[in-house]
Amino acid sequence: MRSRSAQFAGTAALAAILLLLPLAGKLKDARAAGTSDERQAKAEPAAATEPGTTTEKDQTDLSVTVYNSNLALVRDVRQLHLQSGVFPLHFEDVAASIMPATVHFRSLTDPAKLGVIEQNYEYDLLDPQKLLQKYVGREMTVMRTNISGDAMKWNLEKGLLLADNNGGTVWKIGDEIVTNAQPYSFPDLPGNLYSRPTLVWTLENRGAGAQRVEASYLTNNMNWSADYVLTVGRDEKSADLDGWVTLVNNSGAAYTNTKLQLVAGEVHLAEPEPAMKSRIYSQLEAVAAGSASQFQQEGLSEYHLYTLERRTSIQNNESKQISLLTGTNIPVEKYLSVEGQQYFYRNPQGIGNAIPQPVKVYYRFKNDEKSGLGMPLPAGTVRVYQADSRGATQFAGENKIDHTPKDETLRIYVGNAFDVVCERKQMDYKKLAGNLYEMEYQIALRNHKDGPVTVEVREPVGGDWEVVDSNYKWTKLDATTIGFSIPVEKDGAATLDYRVRVKW
Repeated sequence: MRSRSAQFAGTAALAAILLLLPLAGKLKDARAAGTSDERQAKAEPAAATEPGTTTEKDQTDLSVTVYNSNLALVRDVRQLHLQSGVFPLHFEDVAASIMPATVHFRSLTDPAKLGVIEQNYEYDLLDPQKLLQKYVGREMTVMRTNISGDAMKWNLEKGLLLADNNGGTVWKIGDEIVTNAQPYSFPDLPGNLYSRPTLVWTLENRGAGAQRVEASYLTNNMNWSADYVLTVGRDEKSADLDGWVTLVNNSGAAYTNTKLQLVAGEVHLAEPEPAMKSRIYSQLEAVAAGSASQFQQEGLSEYHLYTLERRTSIQNNESKQISLLTGTNIPVEKYLSVEGQQYFYRNPQGIGNAIPQPVKVYYRFKNDEKSGLGMPLPAGTVRVYQADSRGATQFAGENKIDHTPKDETLRIYVGNAFDVVCERKQMDYKKLAGNLYEMEYQIALRNHKDGPVTVEVREPVGGDWEVVDSNYKWTKLDATTIGFSIPVEKDGAATLDYRVRVKW
């Protein structure tokens, strides 16, 4: 009996062992899987589902560099509290005209432990029509008219938006299909609509929770130009020059309490490839990274950088003027100029009639320290004013100038003389040989002003030429121009006669 009991106990133990073996294997696999999952969890941070949001309220520094080619570089530094691991971040209050390919994000606190995995620029902005389109196939509260006799009531009902095409909506309310309902309220805001342009990043943070980050990008629709006021004294021997920067911001963002820099020069942006865009951005960023009068000027590469020494605010859709320079008692020279017809050998005059020529009025001065200037002048418009006999300042004309380095001379054309008259005639045309000609011209000047004037006459000429006769001294200004300086007395007249021989 004891033997049978022992045999039964041994058999039961063996059966229990056989039953436990698969379970042990499963437990081992479970422990291995758990260890693998733990390792993976340690190796790959868990992704957060709730996006963080940062606005201009988090800004600690802001700088804008504007180029005179409808382009600006924005640097936006913010203090953020970041999650650990992988998470989305909404970076709001950026320019609506941003160039997404130029965006650069970095941590200033711990750049090695904070990086961008993915970047999106969201510009599908919230408006009533887009909101309605996002709700096609969803239910919302609608307002519907019911007419009973002469009375009309507005009722609020639940309706399913079936379609929204070209502003026309189709609804299902109860068992009816209607088109006369109006949306009244939406239960929530779709996640893919944004109230303002937003950069959406997926970040991975293995560092501190509080970090200073910088977002840099290029934006269009921001431009600047220079405007100058040249006030000439009554004696027309000296003048004062005031320079202004006119900044126009239509980028779709405001820049409050920002550092402002301006770049004057021709920035090349012709390379279309994406790789080239990054290189262009880096070059522009290097130009803008210069040192921080109103503007401090410095040369950088082949450009000139003007840094405003104080902070300013630039509102969206704003035109703003800032003083650039001031010069006083600048020596100026006023002169009159006559420029001959473009094709000297063809005279389109009528029968025996002289051709009136405009007598142009210029002011010229040198942009040097001796004259009280010496700052490279950005291209812009110079408006000339002059005091009248009663001391009131009157507008005398305007002219555009190109970028002008220091120690160069500016010529400002302000209009045509009223009291100095010029007429031009071709007096002779003779063919001496197959390719040899002689022409004679007469230029008559009459001065009706209260004092004497001197007129600089510039005559174009082509081919292989020589002046064979002239009653005034002439100068070969270049290969195609003859220059004369003709004095004309008060209420007097002077006539220039010259003859030129040309070989073609």
